[in-house]
Amino acid sequence: MYNVLVVGSGGREHAIAWKLAQSPNISKVYVTPGNAGMESIATRVPIDQMDFASLAAFVKKNNISLTIPGPEAILAAGIVDYFINEDLTIFGPTRAASIIEGSKSFAKDLMEKYQIPTAAHATFTDYSKAKDYLKTQTPPYVLKADGLAEGKGVIISDSFDEADQALQDMLQNGRFGEAGSTVVIEEFLQGEEFSYMAFVKGENVYPMVIAQDHKRAYDGDAGPNTGGMGAYSPVPQISNEMLLLAHSEVLVKAAKAMVQENRPFTGILYAGLIATDTGPKVIEFNARFGDPETEVVLPLLENDLYAVITDILADKNPELSWSKDHIIGVVMASKGYPNKYDTGVPIYGLETLDTETLTFHFATKQNDNDLVTSGGRVLLIAKKGQDYQSTRNALYKEIGKIKCDNLFYRTDIGVRSYS
Repeated sequence: MYNVLVVGSGGREHAIAWKLAQSPNISKVYVTPGNAGMESIATRVPIDQMDFASLAAFVKKNNISLTIPGPEAILAAGIVDYFINEDLTIFGPTRAASIIEGSKSFAKDLMEKYQIPTAAHATFTDYSKAKDYLKTQTPPYVLKADGLAEGKGVIISDSFDEADQALQDMLQNGRFGEAGSTVVIEEFLQGEEFSYMAFVKGENVYPMVIAQDHKRAYDGDAGPNTGGMGAYSPVPQISNEMLLLAHSEVLVKAAKAMVQENRPFTGILYAGLIATDTGPKVIEFNARFGDPETEVVLPLLENDLYAVITDILADKNPELSWSKDHIIGVVMASKGYPNKYDTGVPIYGLETLDTETLTFHFATKQNDNDLVTSGGRVLLIAKKGQDYQSTRNALYKEIGKIKCDNLFYRTDIGVRSYS
């Protein structure tokens, strides 16, 4: 029996810890710093996720055999490099490899060099040059902060004036800080979006089932971009042919490209894709589990997650098995998110949800006897079933049992799957 550590505090980390806790190989799951919702499945440890020295010391002291880092920020800061130097087993990309997410301009250059399909694009650090280029484009305009911006660094606008203002905000006014000091302007792609994640080590790629995320805050894909307001899996609108192309032309090529660039990738490679008339094209790469996609993909994995990861690290080929169920997950967020919002608002009714409903916590804490909100995205409620329509109806019935004066959610997650 083994002990494992999950580093992070959100819904993604909750889902990873939940899946690991089901393993017959696991004695104890630790999470750091975690949140209140994880306490039923894992032991929380009050260590700052950026304090790599203290994390490594804890791992050694508690005989932890595997660490899984969740958030992109700690990967970019080099947690994997630190643990490797300490001779500790960790599943994630090095700092050099995580640049595939940490710099959109690097990712674009990589795709161009290795003929991985993506949108036409140009990269700027100078506002005047960026504005001149923007004038040559047709709406919708797509602007992306080059660095990590917590899923909020993408601006899509039909208005030139709004896009121009966004350029000024990033390149002149410091919006997103250093992450926005370089901006990628790219072609707007038409088609169905899908998220394709894979376990990767070097050139070995083991794909997961795909999911579709909903980035906009409000129903009908209205409002600002967020970190994600819900997801579902599988995605029936995406053909098997499109999926095969995405595997061979994107995931496999990207893994091989990173080896060629002397930045071999180990961990979870995430491709955000659009199914266009000419095949799949990459919107973005992430260097870790997507969020909220993880919360709907891992419940469909029939394998022992711990065994899958340890097999991959040992250069064994895992045979992944996936449930045929359909799953939908809906994010409940603080009113005002992704902009200004209040926290500390009590949440009631979670104990009334049926036993088959999955609840993953992004940002909750215990305040005396009350569970309260502690961030922008607060909960993800998910349900599995044999078809989307009945699953969706049952899920929203469950969500209606949750009472909080300061939460909102989209009511159309999963509609596209059968409409």
